[in-house]
Amino acid sequence: MIVNPFVGQRLMPFLARPTSADLAELAGLAEAGKIRAVIDRTYPLAQAADAIAYVETHHARGKVVVTI
Repeated sequence: MIVNPFVGQRLMPFLARPTSADLAELAGLAEAGKIRAVIDRTYPLAQAADAIAYVETHHARGKVVVTI
């Protein structure tokens, strides 16, 4: 709402309300291998601070994973 006067498009708030049917459909797609998470980088636990710093750069193009 704050940026609305400065943007040429009309911005509307959006809240998702997932239903149990929606979640069941997503679970089915995941089990069938039709959807997957995109992993940008993986860091060992010892480099968790580096992982957080990378996420804060806003350059991650997928999930950043910290392995234990």
